[in-house]
Amino acid sequence: MAGFRINRRRFLSAAALGASGIALSGCDAFDSVSDTDNRVRHLLERANDLTYRVQRLLGGRDSLAQEYTEADIRQPQRPNGVTSPNDDTYKGLLANNFADWRLEVTGLVEKPLSLSREQLVAMPSRTQITRHDCVEGWSCIAKWTGVPLSLVLDEAKVKPQARYAMFYCLDTIEEDEDGPIKYYGSIDMIDARHPQTILAYGLNGGPLPVANGAPLRVRVERQLGYKMPKYLRGIELVSSFEDIGDGRGGYWEDRGYDWYGGI
Repeated sequence: MAGFRINRRRFLSAAALGASGIALSGCDAFDSVSDTDNRVRHLLERANDLTYRVQRLLGGRDSLAQEYTEADIRQPQRPNGVTSPNDDTYKGLLANNFADWRLEVTGLVEKPLSLSREQLVAMPSRTQITRHDCVEGWSCIAKWTGVPLSLVLDEAKVKPQARYAMFYCLDTIEEDEDGPIKYYGSIDMIDARHPQTILAYGLNGGPLPVANGAPLRVRVERQLGYKMPKYLRGIELVSSFEDIGDGRGGYWEDRGYDWYGGI
């Protein structure tokens, strides 16, 4: 069974990276409206749907990503993307060691939450040694510690109509005529309640570093790295993300990446 899991993971990784590679090499092309561009987008959407269905079919709702041993950790977790947010709000929180930071849980919940880092750390935790697979083609094994997202959702009492968890972050990715665009992303409720989906505040036995997303980042171990937002400030439970960004469920998804990003 272990060999089957590894082979399945490699197969799904290759499929996802192949589709994402098209997006990486030509994201700007999606801004045009030619028939060729529309066919390419349709191809990517079908590949994304296939990856989602294959993973659900082969692995099921609660199948686990491979976990490793301490001996497999051979280097620090490689940071990527934004590694030191220059936002005034973030710098102010960092200067106070995140004492004033709160995780806001809103949307389709009966009990909205505003949780400090200390409150999250006091909740039951999970530690897992897993491999981070980046859409850029590199991987890194690290030990993550955090609170299972399912426990936070249970505390908030999610309403039945919620289908997705939207993540909102503190780091600005770009600015346009309307102002700064901060990172955002989403997963469905199956992955939100997966046993390995955690809100991580610890890395390799110590506090989560700024370069890796402090004070809190998402770990969704069956997805590619861009599905694991850093510098988390809020979670919104929604029935649809059609009115968020360009309606595709995330910053990179709105620019041509797969929504699912499964491996």
